[in-house]
Amino acid sequence: MAFFSKKDDFPQSSVQNSKEAISSIVSKDMRITGEIRFTGKARIDGTVEGNIKGEHLILSESGKIYGDLELISLICRGSIEGNIKAQEVTTHSTAILHGNLVAANLTVEPGAKLNGEITAASQQQPKAPAPASPPAPEKKKPEEKKPGK
Repeated sequence: MAFFSKKDDFPQSSVQNSKEAISSIVSKDMRITGEIRFTGKARIDGTVEGNIKGEHLILSESGKIYGDLELISLICRGSIEGNIKAQEVTTHSTAILHGNLVAANLTVEPGAKLNGEITAASQQQPKAPAPASPPAPEKKKPEEKKPGK
């Protein structure tokens, strides 16, 4: 059994993500309160209190996030208290996650601490449900007569 097969089996986002330069950095001494939205690749070394929505995020060992995340990819070495929704999540041995996690691809190194519900999401967009047929009309039950009146 081979762990690695041909190169084409790796997700494209990982290959493209590793070559992209980091465009935003929250330094170790910074504390941000509020919602963050970004494109490209960002790294957080400090503390963020608020929800984050973006593309590719790297959370360093000193990084802490208190809020929900919606990302394309997450590389986590720090601490997150909140729900995570991403296509690809990698948690390293120093990672601490408290919250629900929804990801299409999940990699967990030994030693990482995950506390919450983990759901494997499909990489494909869900199909719209077929229209439901109208419910059958309910039949009325005959009323029961109570004795004594």
